Amino acid sequence: MKQSRRSFARFTFLTATGLPLLHFRREKGGMYINNSSNGADNDKTYLELEGKLYGAKPNELGAIGGGTSYKAVVKKGDYVVRSLDELIEALSKAQGGEVVFVPGDAVIDMTTSIYIEELVLNIPAGITLASDRGVKGSQGGLICSDALKTPMMLKIMGAGVRITGLRLQGPNPKRYMEHHAKSFGPGGKRHEYYYKFPVSSGINCEYDELEIDNCDISGFSRAGVYLYSGKGHHIHHNFIHHCQYNGLGYGVSHNTAESLIEYNNFDYNRHSIAGTGKPGCSYVARHNVELGESLSHCFDMHGGRDRKDGTAIAGTNIEIYNNTFRSPNFAIGIRGDAEEQCLIYRNWFVEHSDVDVAVRPYGFKMTKAYDNAYGQAPVKSN
Repeated sequence: MKQSRRSFARFTFLTATGLPLLHFRREKGGMYINNSSNGADNDKTYLELEGKLYGAKPNELGAIGGGTSYKAVVKKGDYVVRSLDELIEALSKAQGGEVVFVPGDAVIDMTTSIYIEELVLNIPAGITLASDRGVKGSQGGLICSDALKTPMMLKIMGAGVRITGLRLQGPNPKRYMEHHAKSFGPGGKRHEYYYKFPVSSGINCEYDELEIDNCDISGFSRAGVYLYSGKGHHIHHNFIHHCQYNGLGYGVSHNTAESLIEYNNFDYNRHSIAGTGKPGCSYVARHNVELGESLSHCFDMHGGRDRKDGTAIAGTNIEIYNNTFRSPNFAIGIRGDAEEQCLIYRNWFVEHSDVDVAVRPYGFKMTKAYDNAYGQAPVKSN
């Protein structure tokens, strides 16, 4: 497959046609990503069996993961900013319905301000913070931090915010397996020691109707997106990767929030989608692709045993359908009983032979896994 190389200040990409499969290495000077395909079979994200669709199929907005073919790109704004000071000023002035635009070649580095001033970018209600990822080869404007203690980069301050077309890069794409083992192994001081090492989050929200689309979000040790509360969140057409710090490491994490998560590419996360399992914690996940690397299971919902609250509750409503899982780890972990329902169907588990190795634990009365496809070349569903 013919490839072209594009170099940027903090990233080097190899771009290719077809579905991007990501390979990662850390070198001096930043994060390096190779978006190359492993062959025609891996380009397939869905299949049809017995007249039914299994796996993730793109919709009219463009390719899964957004980028070049994405059709809902914002290309201009009421405020155009290239520096951190300009961004802060624009956010302080912008009113609901207005757009703050970061050009695709801009790099806004928050490191020193986060480290010294504990800066957080507050995004007012109704504001769109945008860049042009995918337009004429643009990777999208970059907002980044190298400060390991980055509690949050963007804080959503009201309902109806949209974050679109940006790259958000956190400081920690690593797993730190030895630190986790030292914390929780024999004689370890557990959470007291574990949390002495700082963690990072990208976008934090506790209001309704946050939309995040066509973004590249990576390198956050706690969570790329943390939905603390609120309803009507829509996370779609993003590439969310390298949020894999052992013990945390979430692409999209929920406390008591409700969300729709669709048409995203995920890779190198510990859990790409996770939830506390508290009452009210709910999500629908559909038409997402796990590209192949995951530290643990890909989609998660905690149960009462994890929270030690004396219940078996694992969220309120969970619906997981038409996703494609290429990770060899088991794909879905539902660690209790949903209050209302947990439905898992029409997914394509490429590396698994049956439901018992794809979904764990399988046996809680409210978890129903049925009509899924298994294996690299399934001929019928089961």
